[in-house]
Amino acid sequence: MQITAKLLSILPEQTGAGKNGPWKKQDIIVETEGQYPKKVCISLWGEKHDRNLLKVGVKLTLSFDIESREFNGKWYTDVKAWKIEGVNDGVGGGASYTDDSASYAPPVFESDRESVIANDDCPF
Repeated sequence: MQITAKLLSILPEQTGAGKNGPWKKQDIIVETEGQYPKKVCISLWGEKHDRNLLKVGVKLTLSFDIESREFNGKWYTDVKAWKIEGVNDGVGGGASYTDDSASYAPPVFESDRESVIANDDCPF
């Protein structure tokens, strides 16, 4: 899937360790265009994204996948960007980010942290 949206906010980077090793995740909040704009939280996994591209107010074209998973009877949905390009309107330039990593380590949610620590294994 692909959208063009304006970057509204850059959330703090998250790090952790999973069964496949350490991971880093950067969440960004974008606002879509159109008559009824929507705000979407999109995750960038790994270290391959260009931090110079991530500036509040910049218009971006984002290619992403949506995935939902169940844990303890609750469903969690991730929007994971695999390619980000600045829209060439004089603000973002032509820089891009492409995530070609094969490994994906889902985050541990605060509500799930105790059960993961108690079981010492990741349910995903």
